[in-house]
Amino acid sequence: MVDAAVLEKLEAGFKKLEASDSKSLLKKYLTREVFDNLKTKKTSFGSTLLDVVQSGFENHDSGVGLYAPDAESYTVFADLFDPVIEDYHTGFKKSDKHPPKNWGDVNTFGNLDPAGEYVVSTRVRCGRSMEGYPFNPCLTEEQYKEMEQKVSSTLSGLEGELKGTFYPLTGMTKEVQQKLIDDHFLFKEGDRFLQAANACRFWPTGRGIYHNEKKTFLVWCNEEDHLRLISMQMGGDLGEVYRRLVTAVNDIEKRIPFSHNDRIGFLTFCPTNLGTTVRASVHIKVPKLAANKAKLEEVAGKYNLQVRGTRGEHTEAEGGVYDISNKRRMGLTEYDAVKEMYDGIAEIIKMEKEL
Repeated sequence: MVDAAVLEKLEAGFKKLEASDSKSLLKKYLTREVFDNLKTKKTSFGSTLLDVVQSGFENHDSGVGLYAPDAESYTVFADLFDPVIEDYHTGFKKSDKHPPKNWGDVNTFGNLDPAGEYVVSTRVRCGRSMEGYPFNPCLTEEQYKEMEQKVSSTLSGLEGELKGTFYPLTGMTKEVQQKLIDDHFLFKEGDRFLQAANACRFWPTGRGIYHNEKKTFLVWCNEEDHLRLISMQMGGDLGEVYRRLVTAVNDIEKRIPFSHNDRIGFLTFCPTNLGTTVRASVHIKVPKLAANKAKLEEVAGKYNLQVRGTRGEHTEAEGGVYDISNKRRMGLTEYDAVKEMYDGIAEIIKMEKEL
């Protein structure tokens, strides 16, 4: 049973959201009917609707406004998650099924910019959750520690170019911290949206960062997701970046089982990041196209790419450098998601040269 205090909070939050001018997907799809149907439900991890919606109840300026407190929530609270997923992942319907994992032929991608004129750096990342553990809002301090232990011992088994060091955030020295900040590796405690979703409890317990010696492969442990696996390097050699990530994911998967759902793919904390969970991006300098932002946006749109400022969402392009990545993560394979980015960037570079 969901206790009375939780129901009271839900009712109050729902009324406030209803009366607000919020543009969030939560407000759009949490109708009174859906709300009444879900407010007394609970997952086997003990998560309630309040765990799902509290961030959006507190922050009416959210774009999405809901998170999954555990892997089961996507099923138990499907009446709310399904329409949000369909809306965000443009047309991935309740009847649709995400294809099985397929990294494709990793040797088909080459270097997008061999002369090094346009692409500053290239990065491919994915999110993963460890099976049997809930997501942030429901994790105990003990579970955070246990997960960090599992992750660091698993990563210490990586060989070759993936071999590296795990740095726990707990007890981190100022020097190590500064070094990781300078390399843009260190993540900060979550913003108000994550705070409100209860994603930052017991900080920094159980959080850590792993990187290989060349600093081209990174793992974030318990930042927003259980695991964020990141492959990156300077220049435009997407082929090399992609191969490294695929090797790492396949290797880690043999040792740690990941939360996966046959219909919506790999499960993570945020419904915007399901399916492949793959985001392939480049930092790219295209001054001529940038002078015609509408043209840049048009090409990007044709290849389902997202154009952001240098430091990610809601930032400006510093020195004309944009962050451009694939937008689609669901309903297509890992290989196809990265291929969209590859083809789109190749086209953008071609146009820049012709201008």
